[in-house]
Amino acid sequence: MRCLKPFLLLATLSVAACSSAPSVAPKPVAAPRGSLPSTAQRAEANLAPASASLVSGRLALVPEAGGVHITGVIGGLQPRQQAAFHVHENGDCSAVDASSAGGHFNPAAMPHGRAGTSPHHAGDMDNLQADAAGVATVDVHLRGVTLGGGGGQDVAGRALVVHAGADDYHSQPAGNAGARVACGVIHVVR
Repeated sequence: MRCLKPFLLLATLSVAACSSAPSVAPKPVAAPRGSLPSTAQRAEANLAPASASLVSGRLALVPEAGGVHITGVIGGLQPRQQAAFHVHENGDCSAVDASSAGGHFNPAAMPHGRAGTSPHHAGDMDNLQADAAGVATVDVHLRGVTLGGGGGQDVAGRALVVHAGADDYHSQPAGNAGARVACGVIHVVR
């Protein structure tokens, strides 16, 4: 019992010290409606050919402040040409022409436009530029979206689509970019 007395005294003092401090919980900061924080650390999309093209690629997606950073390489494009690149609403690339991916990801029901200008779809991105070998290096900062978490702006589980032509950034509903030549679903890997 003698050995327990110092322990009991220490435990009593610890509890008393904790209970004497005022307990003020910090006020939670509300996220904008439909915008939950990204919960994934990394995702990938393996682009496979669509519409009888030879376009393919591999992309990595990571969350960043205010959006998602997309990097990678896409090959099989028309040399020295631009090609439209968008996030589409459905994570389904099963159709031969990738039509199963649906329209552009557009949770706010905005008209089509150019990224960085207002208004535009959440899935609108600038055109890719192919080099002389038909390869485009992707380094895109997609703003206003999240990766994981299931909120309204979440791109995880959706599709990335490359089109045959350049996006004109104003034709509705999708920029008159032509056939879908590659499609890949965004899969969270961690």
